[in-house]
Amino acid sequence: PGKDASLFERMTDAYAALSPVTVCALNGSVYGGGTDLALACDFRLGVEGSRLVMPATRIGLHYYANGMRRYVERLGVANAKRLFLLGEPVPAQELLAMGYLTALVPPAQLQASVDALAERLAGNPPTVTQDMKRHLNALASGHFDAAAITRDHRKSLASTDLREGLQAMREKRPPKFTGA
Repeated sequence: PGKDASLFERMTDAYAALSPVTVCALNGSVYGGGTDLALACDFRLGVEGSRLVMPATRIGLHYYANGMRRYVERLGVANAKRLFLLGEPVPAQELLAMGYLTALVPPAQLQASVDALAERLAGNPPTVTQDMKRHLNALASGHFDAAAITRDHRKSLASTDLREGLQAMREKRPPKFTGA
């Protein structure tokens, strides 16, 4: 703990709030606050043989508010309790099963898997992707704004990107989205 104990929490929250979709490559085990930094990402790819350890409770540290909220929203209260209250190492296969990891790959394939996922995400229309990410995160935190979702849905119906996506599908070619 330093002079500003909330600095890490604010940094992690800022990362979670980024508009672009984020991908975390975990090339080994993850511990403590690093577990929340990874969880703040939209996708987490981990390597076989890795594990997660959240020792906060075991060492007498109460975790910060937004980290706890993020665990419950993204993994459910039962998994959050398991990770926080037991503080036991959780192997990669179980992290995949609980939804902490998006994918589990052999270490030699991590970079190629991350690159493939990032390329796939980059091929999506940026405006729709960012709007959907924002709404999915709001829904996960219990904020259902039907009007805002409907507004963005209607905006997409009138978009150049939708016309391009449909045309590309008809022509059996990759779309070229512009965010318009």
